[in-house]
Amino acid sequence: MKFMIDENIPYANDFFSHLGQVDRFPGRELRAENLVDVDFLLVRSITKVDKELLAKANRLKFVGTATIGEDHIDKNYLAEQDITFSSAPGCNAVSVAEYVLSALLVLAEKYHFEIKNKTIAIVGVGNIGKTLFRLLDVLGIHCLLCDPVREENQDFVSDVQFVDLETALKNADVVTFHTPLTHSGPHSTYHLLNENNISLLKEDVCLLNACRGEVIDNAALLQEQITRKEERRANIKLVLDVWEGEPEPMAELIPYTDLATAHIAGYSLEGKARGTEILYNQVCQLIGSPALHNLTDLLPEATISNIVIEPNSLTQDSLKRLVHLVYDVRRDDALFRNLLKEEGFDWLRKNYPLRREWSSLQVNVEKKSTESTDLSKLGFAI
Repeated sequence: MKFMIDENIPYANDFFSHLGQVDRFPGRELRAENLVDVDFLLVRSITKVDKELLAKANRLKFVGTATIGEDHIDKNYLAEQDITFSSAPGCNAVSVAEYVLSALLVLAEKYHFEIKNKTIAIVGVGNIGKTLFRLLDVLGIHCLLCDPVREENQDFVSDVQFVDLETALKNADVVTFHTPLTHSGPHSTYHLLNENNISLLKEDVCLLNACRGEVIDNAALLQEQITRKEERRANIKLVLDVWEGEPEPMAELIPYTDLATAHIAGYSLEGKARGTEILYNQVCQLIGSPALHNLTDLLPEATISNIVIEPNSLTQDSLKRLVHLVYDVRRDDALFRNLLKEEGFDWLRKNYPLRREWSSLQVNVEKKSTESTDLSKLGFAI
């Protein structure tokens, strides 16, 4: 059996080599001729899998994407060709939620506010939105949830407040987007934030997008920032990990961001590797082979893996220090601003430096306390 696997999918050789030949490829450079005599194709979000790409795929029986998003996959065509498909739902939910918290703590320090005093609207409460809500709830932060599909289906276990988008935009101090990208249907998310509703945002709002670039109309966002500047109003405090037109983000918008990164919110080692493990288990199930490997055996110990903190010392500032000991989003912002023009968007993703999740850090509190329980709920090892 032959596997074609994106070069940015970690541990692919460790997981799949006992099942057959493993060849790696750059995500944007895969061509139809590369899929001759290939049995399994594993991609990430930058590879569009459609009829054109699969024109010469004479043996393909499985396509998997090591991502939660599926808008780059023509699932109808795969079904027509009797090709099994799997994504990796929830694999990077923790990674993205931790990215958002890291960014919010940076904004809070920069603009001198307490996160616990803010109302945060989470637009889209799938795996990522739910994970973020859980972290914010541990911190006692009031959240508004906007997701008409899940509200209609009552797809949420907590007693939470669902609101429509207009209410979220008008009332939230922080708005963070975590929706899939859809172009049709009653709840299309393409340009969900646009020239018609962007003015509803509060004057002192923080806006984050870590889902898909096209969910926010970038031209309208730029114009809103320009208008606010001309009118001497407060700019939107802006964090963008995703951009319309990737891998060519709107250069004019970058100076108006507080934090800008190259679609890497879900790029923790654990997040990417969970996607590999999910697809590995799906392939093993498909071919009837026992799964010989698991992620726990492969993850290395973190560079900083153990710390002692004093009891009753968990303030916003100390939480920020703890979070940024593991991952500080300002590192990735600096790489983006300094290397985007010279190296390019895809280079930043391909050469993304190692990043761990909070679970890689063992936090030792001298005696059991409320804060140790909270840190455990946030995902730190206690």
